[in-house]
This record gives sequence, C-alpha cells and structure tokens, in this order.
Amino acid sequence: MRGAFQTFRDLLVAVGPFALLAAGLLYAAFRFLAPMPPKVVTLATGQDQGAYAEFGRRYAAWIGQHGIEVRLRPTQGTVENLQLLRDDASGVDVAFVQGGADTVLPPAGERKEDGLEAIGGLFFEPVWLFYREASAQRHHGRPSIDSLAQMRGWSVNVGGPGSGVPPLAARLFESNRIAPDAMDLRSLAQTPAVIELLEGRIDAIMLASAPEAPMVQMLLMTPGIRTFDFVHAEAYSRRYPFLSAVVLPRGVVDLARDMPPRNVRLIAPTAMLVARDDVHPAVVQLFAQAARAIHGDAGWFQRRGEFPNDRALEWPLAAEAERTFRSGTPWLQRHLPFWLANLVDRMWLVLLSIVAVLIPLSKVVPPLYQYRVRSRIYRWYGQLRRIEDAMLAGGDRVALAREVDDLDTRVERIPVPLSYADELYALRSHIQMVRRKLTGTVTARTRSAGDA
Repeated sequence: MRGAFQTFRDLLVAVGPFALLAAGLLYAAFRFLAPMPPKVVTLATGQDQGAYAEFGRRYAAWIGQHGIEVRLRPTQGTVENLQLLRDDASGVDVAFVQGGADTVLPPAGERKEDGLEAIGGLFFEPVWLFYREASAQRHHGRPSIDSLAQMRGWSVNVGGPGSGVPPLAARLFESNRIAPDAMDLRSLAQTPAVIELLEGRIDAIMLASAPEAPMVQMLLMTPGIRTFDFVHAEAYSRRYPFLSAVVLPRGVVDLARDMPPRNVRLIAPTAMLVARDDVHPAVVQLFAQAARAIHGDAGWFQRRGEFPNDRALEWPLAAEAERTFRSGTPWLQRHLPFWLANLVDRMWLVLLSIVAVLIPLSKVVPPLYQYRVRSRIYRWYGQLRRIEDAMLAGGDRVALAREVDDLDTRVERIPVPLSYADELYALRSHIQMVRRKLTGTVTARTRSAGDA
C-alpha cells in the first residue's frame, strides 16, 4: 500500500506542473472566449395584440427549449425599442424593429454604426390603413377612397410616440402634400384606437403589422371597415427603399366569404431583429435559428424560404446570423445538447492550440518521473561510498559494518515500481559487496588476534 502511494506521489509530482499548466491555459481560454451564453435574454416586442407581441411569445417558447429564458418586454413599438437597445442601462438585448422607422440616419449609401447589428429581416410588415366606409361616404359620397390625398380633414390615429408608424405616416402624408394641420392626427395606443374606430369616433387608423396580429385579423373581417388599397404602391417603393410593394390576394382572409373581394395593394417595410453588438454569439445564433423556424414558411406576402434574409437591412448582419443563414443548424447541435455543442463549437480551435503547445511539453514528464524514482535509489549510493572510503582509510570496521546493516535495512523499505526493481536490487547487491569486504576484514583481524 505504501509503495502504491509513493508511486502515485511521484507521478503526481511529475505530472502536476504539466496538468496545472493545461488547466491554467483552459481557464484563461474559457474566461477570454466566454463560450457559455447567459441564462436570460430580454427581447423588446411591441404593443399587446400586435404582431411583435405574438412573435415574441413564439421566440420565447422556441429558445426556451435550449435552456435560455427569453423575457419579453412590451413597448410602444420600434422607436422605443431602438431607444432601449441604445441605452446600456435598459437591459434589453434584442428587439423587433420596423424598417424605415429609425430617426438616426447614416450618411447616404452607408449602414448605421451605432453599436447595433441585425439578426435578419423577418417578414413584410404591411402598412394597414383601415377606414370606415361611412366616413368615406360622408366626405366623398362613396364608400371607398383611392388616394391618401382624399383624407384631408379626416381624424386618423397613427399610433403612440414610441411606435414606428408616426414617422412613416408623416412621410406618406408629406409625399401626398398633406400638411400636418390638414388632418386630425391622434396618438392612441392600438387597442383604444380600434375601439374608437369601431364606435365611429375616428375615421381611420394606420397600423404597420404582420397579418398574424389579432387586431389586423379582426379588422379585416369587420363589416363596414375597409382596407385602403395603395394604388401607388410601386411608386412608394421606388421613392422609399425600405418599402416594398406587396399584394393581399383576393380571398386569402376567408375563401368561403371571398374576403377580401379583390386584390389589395399594400406597402410594407421589412420587420427586423436587431441586437446589441455585445450580445453573446450563441444567443444571436439561437435567434437566427428561431427566425428560420418561425418565419421560413409561406405566408400571405412571402413564399416559403423567402424569410429570414439579409436584404433591406439597415444595420450590418451579425456574423453568427450570416453563418446560420448560409449553413443552417451546426452539425454538433443536431446530435448534442445546445450547451455542449456550443461549448465544443467555440472552444475546439483553442483546444487544438493548447494541445499543440502541451504535446512538446509532455515529453518532459517521463524523464521527470524517472528521475523522481531513481533519485530515491541513487541517493543511498553516496552513503555507501562514504562507508567504503572510511573502510579504506582504516576506520572502525565494526562500526562501519553496523552502518551497512542499518543502510541495508532502510533500503529494504524503499518503495519503487516493479519496472525499477532491477536498480533497487543492484543497490542491495552493492551493499552486500561492501558488507562482505568489511566482514572479511573483521574476521581476519579476529583470527590474527586469536593466534597471537
């Protein structure tokens, strides 16, 4: 048992510095790369009953399966979301953003450099202008209008101050030469505005939302409420690069009731996911994968696989999002839990580098272990040599013989691995050789004394 312990201690002394160096390099790499993502991420969404809120719940459920909690933060919309992203103290990491709604504009032909990056374009976010047929009849003698210019004198809700709709509405009205004081513009939140529209206290509301939004679905089915047909949709898309011309196909809302009864032309900015550029890459990767799962199917305005994409982005596309769109889900993540796949994915190159450094250093371990074991044997040769020198110098042979016996007894208890037993027995044979010399001398002297 003692021999096994001594062997283990020798091995520990030989391997210990090497192991400590390896552990130190791994710890430094882990701290520097920070491969493990945070457990909680905050996503700024939008108003209740809106598309951003609905999609936020889907993202939280999808990403939650991989061990990261997504906390949803309701807001008024894009403008507030961008303010939160740019505020270091807000705690918001990722947010939905409507294209063209940001008031911070870069120089012409350049993308923004404000500490944010895009995870991808997610879906067309049509501009819905719902108006009362009764209002059109009252103002123009017919139940429909075909130009924004015909809305002079109307009361129109364009959303709260934190929404992306007010700046967009201002551009649209300005392009139709409608002065701000030529309309009664309201700034109610979405739900109160819909109530005001249905009860006839306002003439129209403007929303920018995906068709999945419950309010949009409800208004499309409400009798007496008409969806404005943007007959100049192509012209708007040419004037404003962040807008696309899309078509709401006839019957797509309800085929049985033929709703809408005709194709409706709409304009649509692209909704994006935008993140702070210091968000952990694994979080960006998960959001990009969730975007593919949630927005990749065909919809009212896009074909299967059209979204998410990197077109019409106002911020640089995050590297991890680009990698996800190009290569899909990493191979390791298809076969391992996310945390382990992510750890290997982010550490393998560093691990290879560490191994490349440690392999040459590992060659020191066997000689060091060998030295440790042999030193326990060879250090006794010094004492044996001293005894032999004392004998040749005429020292007290009886006392020297006792020292040899003591030395032999102590050497018997030296624990060494079996692979080094030959060297131990060589030492003991040398002890016996010296003992024989001493014993022979002592015997010869004893006989001489007896003869005398």
